[in-house]
Amino acid sequence: MQESPKYWKGIEELENSPEFVKNAFTEFADFLPVKETYGSSDATVAPRRDFLKLMGFGIAAATLASCETPIKKAIPYLNKPEEVDPGIANFYASTYFNGQDYNSVLVKTREGRPIKLEGNPESPITRGGLSARAQASVLSLYDGARLQHFAIKGKKAEKDRVDQEIRTALAGAGRTVIVSPTIISPSTKKVIAEFASRYPGTEHVMYDVNSASGLLRANGGVLPSYDFSKADVIVSLGADFLGTWISPVEFARQYVANRKVSSDKRTMSRHFQFESALTLTGSNADVRVPVKPSEMGATAVALYNGVVGGGAAGSAQLKKAAAELKAAGSRGLVVSGSNDPAVQALVTAINQSLGSAAVDVAAPSMVRQGDDARMERAVKDIIGGQVGAVIFYNANPVFDHPMGAQLGEALKGGKVKTTISLNDRLDETGSLCTYAAPDHHWLESWNDYEPKRGFLSLAQPAISPLFATRQAQDSLLTWAGSPTSYYNYLRAQWKAVTGSDAKAWDKAVHDGVAAGSALAAPAAQVGAAMGAAEAISAINSAPKFTGVELCIYEKVGVGNGTEANNPWLQELPDPVSKATWGNYVAVPRKMAEEKGWAQGDVLKVTANGKSIELPVLIQPGQAAGSIAIALGYGRTQAGKVADKVGENVLPFAVLRNGAIMYANSVTLEKTGATSPIAQTQTHHTIMDRKPVVQESTLKQYRENPKEVTEYETISTPDGPQKPNKVSLWQDYEYKNHHWGMAIDLNSCIGCGSCVVGCQAENNVAVVGKQEVINRREMHWMRIDRYYSSDASKADFETKGKLDTYAAMEDPSENPSVIFQPMMCQHCNHAPCETVCPVLATTHSSEGLNQMTYNRCVGTRYCANNCPYKVRRFNWFSYYSNEKFEAVNGHMFTDLGRMVLNPDVTVRARGVMEKCSLCVQRIQLGKLEAKKQKRRPKDGEIVSACAQSCPTQAIVFGDMRDPESRLSKLLRREDGERAFHVLDAINVQPNMTYLTKIRNTEEVRNA
Repeated sequence: MQESPKYWKGIEELENSPEFVKNAFTEFADFLPVKETYGSSDATVAPRRDFLKLMGFGIAAATLASCETPIKKAIPYLNKPEEVDPGIANFYASTYFNGQDYNSVLVKTREGRPIKLEGNPESPITRGGLSARAQASVLSLYDGARLQHFAIKGKKAEKDRVDQEIRTALAGAGRTVIVSPTIISPSTKKVIAEFASRYPGTEHVMYDVNSASGLLRANGGVLPSYDFSKADVIVSLGADFLGTWISPVEFARQYVANRKVSSDKRTMSRHFQFESALTLTGSNADVRVPVKPSEMGATAVALYNGVVGGGAAGSAQLKKAAAELKAAGSRGLVVSGSNDPAVQALVTAINQSLGSAAVDVAAPSMVRQGDDARMERAVKDIIGGQVGAVIFYNANPVFDHPMGAQLGEALKGGKVKTTISLNDRLDETGSLCTYAAPDHHWLESWNDYEPKRGFLSLAQPAISPLFATRQAQDSLLTWAGSPTSYYNYLRAQWKAVTGSDAKAWDKAVHDGVAAGSALAAPAAQVGAAMGAAEAISAINSAPKFTGVELCIYEKVGVGNGTEANNPWLQELPDPVSKATWGNYVAVPRKMAEEKGWAQGDVLKVTANGKSIELPVLIQPGQAAGSIAIALGYGRTQAGKVADKVGENVLPFAVLRNGAIMYANSVTLEKTGATSPIAQTQTHHTIMDRKPVVQESTLKQYRENPKEVTEYETISTPDGPQKPNKVSLWQDYEYKNHHWGMAIDLNSCIGCGSCVVGCQAENNVAVVGKQEVINRREMHWMRIDRYYSSDASKADFETKGKLDTYAAMEDPSENPSVIFQPMMCQHCNHAPCETVCPVLATTHSSEGLNQMTYNRCVGTRYCANNCPYKVRRFNWFSYYSNEKFEAVNGHMFTDLGRMVLNPDVTVRARGVMEKCSLCVQRIQLGKLEAKKQKRRPKDGEIVSACAQSCPTQAIVFGDMRDPESRLSKLLRREDGERAFHVLDAINVQPNMTYLTKIRNTEEVRNA
């Protein structure tokens, strides 16, 4: 049997730094100021006698406080809405699109307020999946930083006055420019066209912060749609298609369809990734090759030569990729995240040569329509005073465009006579505009969308407008002199799809999606595609980089910064670095060692005559000679959550030949300052506690599926036995239900959507950067990211134990990565239950490890006894302590508290909490079934994490139901890929994991 590699969880653990050792000792012992010494480390702990004294005081104080009966007021409905029943959730189909990220959703409302988003299973594009950003967007509805009224020069103004002044100004403006991100709403585009007919000389310019303009130009102005399920060999040149590129939710579902394996399906796609920064997609690849930004063009040329030109394909990995692409033929696919039209032209030529079935230009994607060249011209015209009026429609180019600083100076200097912002807040651009007519939140709006030609979806308001705002389309119609509302305008447009049949319209609104393209307008032609010879010449003649190369990338959570004021996204750990609350300079380990940089050292990064200062994060897998910095940070007028978090790196991007290049040469200088990075990964160690994560190769799985998973045994008088065969416990007997979960490590891509879904469902508090640094984040589930080292189990015998552990502390320069969702394992022999002195944590008759919050007295013995480290302690009242108002502000106001799920208690200070397997959903499903006098059907009850997962990696169900999907999966995988984490300690978790299978020659980095 092939050995599994050894994994380490972070740089701190890897280097066994003094801080890490200290925190490892004090993880559960820093709540009382009494000094004791353990070994060589001082730890702050409490003798039992002192602890009980304090407990006695605490209980007495709580008893006195309970004598004061709280006053609660309830206001009944005078006229109850027909569709609203108190205590019963309603769901409305809608669509989320923030200018780049598309999701078809179901909006869960309680008493008329949206509290949670679910994926819409009716959508043929997202198929019930949901991104972390879409999950978190419900919180932005209740963002107090939104502009709550119309304004003139930043001061509140009457809507009628604003409308009158704008109409007068536009009439004499001459040339008007509407600046927006990509708009995929056909009806909105027609509204803009109607506005333009009223004001001749109007130009609509779309731009994307993470641009695909080069891909558009390489394909004659259309963006191909891709189907990764039709590809057996995938080669990606820097395209993070599982994280941020084009349509990640759609692509992730397609990608995983060819990655799932079983005894009946022992085939997988083969995935090569060439990239600079270690991305979510690169972490999931079978073969990953670090490539500097300056080498990406040459990589595309070599791949083209190997597949089409018949020449040499460069490195060994490129030769292998080219050979496998040619062998796959129409089942091969090449994608590129480059915005260089020349690179994209070569990629297009390769796919055409293969006849790739995974590329479709007949039904192109519409989610990236930005034209970098037009936007550059428009900004230059504004700077030059050639524009009479500019309207910013949910666009913030002063912050998120490379020429933003120059644009801001032009707006400040009055180069444009009339400036109008339709943005939802007085952001970096809106604050420089004369007029502000804030748009509704998307959950307050009607709209339509066409993310792909022939695929339509609708958005409907799930709540009445919270503020005195107006939908942007209504503003444009009003200024164009149209008497109709946008809702009526939309319905009139949809008659081309639904006809005059009101039932057809109602069905489209109910389903949220519809088929058809009658509303579609032809995509604008950007120019003829570049030929291969011209593309190769352009690549070879491109300016060369000197010194250290910068790669600008986008994070899965905060993204381009549009929703940076959302604390759920700020505290969501980056899948790869596990860092929260800010960006940083990701550097390869070798560079850090050569320069003498340590994690957290602040560097001054300079390019284009501008400088920013950010801390160092040592990132395995970062291409040698390069660094990476995430965009979307450095906001200054987004709100108190986002402002002054990180630095804006977009001014370092380069505009070349009408396209934004997200790479540049930079100089780095150590400032002498330090700034700690709030990472969640290294709060505890499971080093060499096996099996935690397991993996094998497709070759070995084909040969013998029963040999891919390592099962531990214990010695008994009767010989080696499974741990569960020997126990001091009396086993539980589950007579009705036995809830459990299985997680396929082949399907989990580490996107984090489940983390935010759990947070929204269960009212999980946000704690902020400092508390994350203090190792006190509150997420009920985490996505553990494991890096491989070059050490193997065989080294223990050949090199000895000490040398092998030393080797494990020397990471691979290009490690392989495994993601593992980790939450409460709901153990049948739960160690936490035996040590709780007040029975706050107990075992249910259905297999759940339960927490009774009002019984918990905060001893934290349970957390100390948990081998999985998944229990969370409320050090503060996060919903009332002013220290957390800046980051957890939604829990402090009546407005913000509207997002809270009334079915889940908000936990108090001193209480332990952890995953409940969404017991409120279980109880609701059981009650609904009971009302119909039947048992719950499989699939009716789904935990929030399983429901959120775009790849269906998480399967939740009743193990007492032999026909449930979970039961069938566990029977099929028993003795093959199914394993329990830390099985040898015999806690018998109800969470099962499936061994990860890689389509590679060995379980190593490529």
